[in-house]
Amino acid sequence: MIAITGANGHLGKATIKCLLKKTGGENIIAIVREPSKLSEFEDTGITMRKADYEDMDSLNEALKGVDTLLQISTTSMGERGIGQELNVVEAAKRQGVGYIVYTSGLKPDNEAHFLAVQQCLRTEEAILNSGMSHTFLRNSLYMETIPLFMGNAIEEGGFYLSAGKGKVSFVSREDIAEALCTVLTGDGHRNKIYEITGSDSFSFDDIAALLSENQGKRIAYVDVPGEVLKEELLKSGMPEEESGWFLSLTESIKHNEFAHVEDTLERLIQRKPQTLQEYLKR
Repeated sequence: MIAITGANGHLGKATIKCLLKKTGGENIIAIVREPSKLSEFEDTGITMRKADYEDMDSLNEALKGVDTLLQISTTSMGERGIGQELNVVEAAKRQGVGYIVYTSGLKPDNEAHFLAVQQCLRTEEAILNSGMSHTFLRNSLYMETIPLFMGNAIEEGGFYLSAGKGKVSFVSREDIAEALCTVLTGDGHRNKIYEITGSDSFSFDDIAALLSENQGKRIAYVDVPGEVLKEELLKSGMPEEESGWFLSLTESIKHNEFAHVEDTLERLIQRKPQTLQEYLKR
């Protein structure tokens, strides 16, 4: 049985759709807090199990009989996020899960600027110490996050960010889901670490130039100091913790912590991954 935590998120749903092409729904367990959010899969034979990352009893119950677990990293931040992910690892260990696949961040390090990447490293360490077989897919930033950075750039003719000239090897969420599906259903992936990136890296100046070409008008990227960006985020109503998290991401980009490029994704999915140019045109 293959179980998936965070199954109702974008990546979870995309992975389930891919898995259904390779195995029967009776082999898939979707672990979610609100099963109603997976109503689109009701007639596929998938088992829905309700669990909360902060409720160990529910996690233990949800992971009974599971051979393989896809642990999709939580969206929670800080100590809460770390605790949630460690709870999943602990419950998996208690229930005798033999193999865990974890969606981590690109080249995690304790000195990384992006707080979520530091969190991923803590989870990786817990999995390594658990004795379970593992595979880590260390993902670069999703292409699908670009609209969050851009805001109303197309309408307003520009956008502000504090990412400097840093580059990002953006990768499609759909391609990551396909890679996860390959790992979960294939052989030869246990106890391996895969850095998952696009086939090239781009700065936000590059993205602005591509958008300008696509839209037929100039769209500018303006680099601003981090404290200025944070002030504007707080004015817009973003909570303090969330704005700090976002600023840690832009600092990470500025320091090229998401610039790494390699062909691991292409080898896993056995085709060229979607390019940034294709995504922006869509």
